Amino acid sequence: MADLYFVAAQALGVALILLWGLSIIRKHVSFIDAFWGAGFIVAALAAASTLSGLGEAQFLAMILLFLWGGRLSVYLLRRYLTHGEDARYIKIIGERTGISRHIFSLWFVFGLQGILILIIVAPVIGLLAEPPKAIDSMVLLGAAVWLLGVFFEWVGDWQLGRFKADPENADKVLDTGLWAWTRHPNYFGDACVWWGLWLIGHDLTLVFAPVVMSFLLMKWSGVPLLERGLKKRRPGYEDYIKRTSAFFPMPPKKG
Repeated sequence: MADLYFVAAQALGVALILLWGLSIIRKHVSFIDAFWGAGFIVAALAAASTLSGLGEAQFLAMILLFLWGGRLSVYLLRRYLTHGEDARYIKIIGERTGISRHIFSLWFVFGLQGILILIIVAPVIGLLAEPPKAIDSMVLLGAAVWLLGVFFEWVGDWQLGRFKADPENADKVLDTGLWAWTRHPNYFGDACVWWGLWLIGHDLTLVFAPVVMSFLLMKWSGVPLLERGLKKRRPGYEDYIKRTSAFFPMPPKKG
């Protein structure tokens, strides 16, 4: 597994350094978001390229990863092309200029994303390191959890996109569809995707990967970061919080 990880890290590092160079030319870094899904594909594909063949379970995991990562990167790229520089990155980089700005972004934007990808992709790399594996009940369970995840993520993003496309909803809160059951169906779906990919290999030594992804979404860069801004911009968001589950889908509360 260490050999596969080394190859994955090399490929991911080259890709991120190239993107860092592009950020210097373009003078902003927000497009790195669009590489989030693609980064997992780069790492897994690099590792898989060293193998002579894939078992059924390994092949299925790669397909599921490609579908999730490809869709997410296209979605985030479209968002970047529509909205441009993200205020989060402006705040992170602050007033740094010149070499200081570039070195900071290399380590704390591009480098950090690379480290997180290498941590979270561990179940897929671990599965690739195993002998060819047939599809069994655990693989099917993992695929089912993955399918639940992509349903919440894709449908949630689609519903949010339609809601935002209506100018009349500029200061309103989306509280219908999946968004009536959880304030973050896309984040819940994201977590399910990685629990599903872990279940396909179900290696207990690699369970840290979906745990890290879930923590990021629930406690760090996902729910808390997004909701701080929404509370300020959306007058009805506090009421929405009172009646709607933060992460796990639950029936909406009355009142």
